[in-house]
Amino acid sequence: MYSMRVKSIMEKGKRLVAPPGTTVAKAAKLMAKKNVGAVMVVDESRLVGICTERDIVFRVVAQGRDVEATTIGEVMTPDPICVPPDEIFGRALLIMHDNDFRHVPVVENGVPVGIVSSRSALDPDMEEFVSETQRRLSLR
Repeated sequence: MYSMRVKSIMEKGKRLVAPPGTTVAKAAKLMAKKNVGAVMVVDESRLVGICTERDIVFRVVAQGRDVEATTIGEVMTPDPICVPPDEIFGRALLIMHDNDFRHVPVVENGVPVGIVSSRSALDPDMEEFVSETQRRLSLR
C-alpha cells in the first residue's frame, strides 16, 4: 500500500472545496455531510489553504469565536504542503507524520484534485468496518 500512488488511494467522492468566504458553520455542515475531516480552500480554483476539523476546534470553538461570522479563510492553514497525484502514498504519510497533521491535499498544476489522510493508511478491511459502523450509527 505504501508504494501505491496517491491518486489510487485518494477518495475522489470525498473531495471538498470551498471559497475563503465560506462561514465555519457552513464548512462544518459540508464536512459532516461528506464525512470528511478537511475542506480545501480555493480561490478561483487555486488552492490557497486547508481548513480541518482541528482548525475549527482550536481556532474557533476553543477561542469562543462565532461560527456563523468567522470564515474559513480566517482560520485555515494557508499554503498547505501538498503532493502531486503521482507521489507515492508512503511519502504523503511521512509528510503528515513529520509535520503533525492528518490531511494532505493532492494538487495538480495548482488545482486540488483530491486529498489523502492518515486514515487512508488503515487496513482496507478496518476502514470498511469503520465506515459501515459510522453509517449504521447515523441511521439510529
